[in-house]
Amino acid sequence: MARYIDSVCKLCRREGEKLYLKGTRCDSPKCAVERRKTAPGMHGMKRGKLSEYGLRLREKQKLKRIYGLQECQFRGIFERAERQAGVTGDTLLRLLECRLDNVVYRLGFGASRKEARQLVNHGHLMINGRKVKAPGALVKAGDSVEVRQKSRELLPIQGALAAVDGRGIPEWLELDRAACKGTIRSLPTKEHIVLPVNEQMVVELYSR
Repeated sequence: MARYIDSVCKLCRREGEKLYLKGTRCDSPKCAVERRKTAPGMHGMKRGKLSEYGLRLREKQKLKRIYGLQECQFRGIFERAERQAGVTGDTLLRLLECRLDNVVYRLGFGASRKEARQLVNHGHLMINGRKVKAPGALVKAGDSVEVRQKSRELLPIQGALAAVDGRGIPEWLELDRAACKGTIRSLPTKEHIVLPVNEQMVVELYSR
């Protein structure tokens, strides 16, 4: 599976806003968006007016980059959301939020979604007591997500947990910090998901 290996700060600069791809660094004076407000590249200063297609494309790119997905992965999740009953945009956001790597990040076990994905890939997380190494695994209401016993003293996990208070835990999750364990209280609704993205424009883009 392909993965993005260039500077993620360039992605924030391209969108012209913080996507919080580097954890606590995004809230520090070192944030690239604060230091350089232009898009990356030699033509970064020349931001022209976007067409309707361009506006929809930028919303899709933002959402895809926030969750750290490649186009093929993102398109597959959209098609799954499209097949389910309900509002496609809301379903898309719920499926993205219920990915294991995102839940690990939301619970504070990882400082960013990229770090959370690496923790899952290396086998440090369990769902309902079973080790899972698939970052795209979907959690359900009532599931428990916990750090394996032998991994709880890892510095990245302890550092992320120490900083989670500033970010907060979503209402649909419950964290037992002492046990490094989180519970899915309910599936997230649109009201629980606060992102700088218009998901309806993403649906319109794929529905062309």
